[in-house]
Amino acid sequence: MPVNLKGRSFITLKDFTPQEIRYMLDLSHDLKAKKRAGIKGGALEGKNICLIFEKTSTRTRTAFEVAAFDEGANVTFLTNSQMGKKESAEDTAKVLGRYYDGIEFRGFLQETVETLARHSGVPVWNGLTDLYHPTQILADFLTVEEHVAKPLNKVKFVYAGDARNNMGNSLMIGAAKMGMHFVALAPKSLWPDEALVAEMREIARETGALIELSDDTEAVKGADVIYTDVWVSMGEEHLFEERIKILKDYQVNMDLVKKTENPDMIFMHCLPAFHDLNTAVGLEIKEKFGLEAMEVTDEVFRSRHSVVFDEAENRMHTIKAVMVATIGH
Repeated sequence: MPVNLKGRSFITLKDFTPQEIRYMLDLSHDLKAKKRAGIKGGALEGKNICLIFEKTSTRTRTAFEVAAFDEGANVTFLTNSQMGKKESAEDTAKVLGRYYDGIEFRGFLQETVETLARHSGVPVWNGLTDLYHPTQILADFLTVEEHVAKPLNKVKFVYAGDARNNMGNSLMIGAAKMGMHFVALAPKSLWPDEALVAEMREIARETGALIELSDDTEAVKGADVIYTDVWVSMGEEHLFEERIKILKDYQVNMDLVKKTENPDMIFMHCLPAFHDLNTAVGLEIKEKFGLEAMEVTDEVFRSRHSVVFDEAENRMHTIKAVMVATIGH
């Protein structure tokens, strides 16, 4: 059956079949090739897009804007709206849906992006919530396909760190859908929600995926990908000391890389990363806890294994694909 995503919102990868995810990845490859060739697109010509941001952003905002401009759309960046202050998310959705052809939301509550999707009457795209980060996963899988010489359903993908955050959740969902061998490598207190794990293992029975949870770093053996994220998510900054204590043994360093026994493994990170002392937060952590780096060492981050900037670029190509697939001509 041909895939048609016109008019669909993009809230979580749970809502999409493996075939639909495959379609978005194939479209991403195609749109990336066209941009590299200098072929200008017009799939979003005459479309108006609203970007709502409660949380700060570098890649998500710029990726949406450049992707929209590349395909001919107009963009409004909205950070000072009345939503949640003097106006409900439902009422805001009903207004914005009359102005715009698509709405992106990046913020805290998954409920907010779902409310926007339910009441706006136009496609709504999740640019990150506390639960899920689906646009990042498309970029991640596009990057894996570019750098790992095997299909996704043959890839062993290890996520090391806080496995119950939005990235841990979303990578597990994507891996289950695409038939991958996924390992959540974390202390048991930071394993994903049991109900979500059970749900993904049910999907894995159909797709051939394998979902593993482990607190033993030996689980990286044979990994094609080691992925990590910051140890403390936005809004949890008071937990640095606690997280450092329980996650220091899960830092991605060269010892962990060597444990894969795979010279061609790749390192991935959704960024920003605390790999050096060139940030205010990095300096503060060094002063308080004596750490030169947190979730990944500078040695790994700058090594031949690291594909983090290809991955960052792919945010734009995959976000473009989502918009073109759901509201494009």
